[in-house]
This record gives sequence, C-alpha cells and structure tokens, in this order.
Amino acid sequence: MTQDFVISAVDTVTPPGPGLSGWFDQRAELGRGYRHLPPSAQYLLAAVKRALGQEGIGDALLTVPEERRAVSVGTNHAVAGVHAEIDQATVAGEARLLSPTAVPYFSPNLIASRIAMEHALKGFSLAVHTPRTAGLEALQAGLRALRSGRADWLLAGATEAVPPESDKAAVTVRGAAEEGALALVIEPAPTVRARGREALGRVEVRSVFIPPGGADVPQDVRAPLGVLFEGLSYGAGARVRLTSDGSPVARAVEAALGAPTEPAGAGSLRPLQAVAEAVLQPTAPQIVVTATAAGNVSAALVTPSTPQ
Repeated sequence: MTQDFVISAVDTVTPPGPGLSGWFDQRAELGRGYRHLPPSAQYLLAAVKRALGQEGIGDALLTVPEERRAVSVGTNHAVAGVHAEIDQATVAGEARLLSPTAVPYFSPNLIASRIAMEHALKGFSLAVHTPRTAGLEALQAGLRALRSGRADWLLAGATEAVPPESDKAAVTVRGAAEEGALALVIEPAPTVRARGREALGRVEVRSVFIPPGGADVPQDVRAPLGVLFEGLSYGAGARVRLTSDGSPVARAVEAALGAPTEPAGAGSLRPLQAVAEAVLQPTAPQIVVTATAAGNVSAALVTPSTPQ
C-alpha cells in the first residue's frame, strides 16, 4: 500500500511589497554566522526556521532518524549574484577580495545542501533548476523519493534572489524578478494524526514536455495535457490556476485549458507560492499549472484538508 504523505507546515519569507529593499534582517531572523551567505540561502534558512517553529513540527523532526530526513529545493536565480561577483573579481584580477564563505555557493546545489547540514537531513539532498517549474519539480521529485522509501520526512521549497544589474535585462524579458523563499514540511499522515494535529492538505505533482515548435498545433498540446491531468486524477470540482510567462507554449496551454492566467515571475517561486495559497484555503481542490517557453509544463493538484 502506498504511504499517505501530507503537508503539515508551510511558511514563507517574502518582501512585504514589490521593489522594497532592506526588508530582510538576517541577524534578527537567523542570528550570528549567516551574514556572508547569499541572500537566497538566508531567505530559505529563515523560511525553514519559521516552518519548524510551528507547533509540534520541530519536535517531531527530532524523532525522525537523520538518515530518514530529506530536502528538495528549486531555484533559478539563487546564486546569480555570486556568479557576478566571481566574474567581476576575476576579470579585475582581484580574486583576493572574494569571500571564502560566499564563493562555495557558485554551485546552486549548495543552497539545498546548507539546509541539509543545518538540520541533519541525510536521506537525500536534491536541487532542481528547470526554468520556472523548478519549485514544482522539486516537490514532485521529493514526493516520488518518499514513496519509493528513500526517506520518511521531507522539506520541499524554493528560493530566489534579485539578480545583479548585469543579468536584469535577461530577467525582464522572462518576467519580474522574484525574491524570497517558501518551505513546506511533508510527513506521513499517521505521524501527524498521532500527535493530535490536522494536516494542511495533500499535493500531487506531474510534469510533461510540450515541444515549443508544436505549441500551435492543438493535438500536440491536448495529448500531453491529457496525460498530465489523468496522472493527477483530475476532477471536475478542481479549479485550474495557470501561471504563465506569455510564451507560445503557455498561450497554447491556456487555450487548451480555458483557464484564467496570472503572470509568472522570472524564477521558480511563484508556482510554489500558489500551491501554498491553495493548501491554506479550506475550499475545493485546485490545480496549479505552470507552462514555460522551453516547453516544460508542471501541474500540482492541491487538496486542502477539511476544517475540523
């Protein structure tokens, strides 16, 4: 029998308004020792800290063997600033000015690794970087690994940081820059019930690929979407919510679904935020869909728990 995994906690760290600077106080959120980490790592560490600080969540984690805890994170622009600093220092011949604390984050995979080290998540540490769908795909991969027996407890999330000026032109083409992080805690349903808590809900994620060159051919779009929604056990009562980058693939998906769209950001954070918003609303199930210019399409069926 397949294990029933549920979302037991969700928390976010995001700016209170668009375009704000100085909104995040890493010292207040995290304490000493984090000042030189990339902002995206700080955001995610803070979101995780908030999630684990919710009633019963942190204590429950301590009962899970370290090798049965796992983390899966999606990001697109988390370390763009680090890359820019390394490039500038190297070109100027001033590599000595690079921070030994920040430089290791040239690899975006270390964002997830830092979370794993902080909380002894030794089951697996996974980072996903597919444009825009990375957050949903990280959730999908993490859930798949849980069900295959790789771990019993999962922290899934996404984090983004505003890219440097040298990269902002490219980001503007793809959408507004994103900043902040989101963390979801996923546990077996019996474990949550055993400590007298109600799960927030359940989520299933599936992904397909639609070749960009065929996005204007209806059957080339409807066939993979049919597979996508069949895998989610799509029901008539679920409201579809589509985040779109305005690309031909996204427009074709919009036409095929007949669903209203909302603009996606330049990174992978917005679709996962939509999942969090859906699970926190005690209403009918929702399907959060994200379609990208590259042809990647991910959908998450979110089923909130019935309020007690």
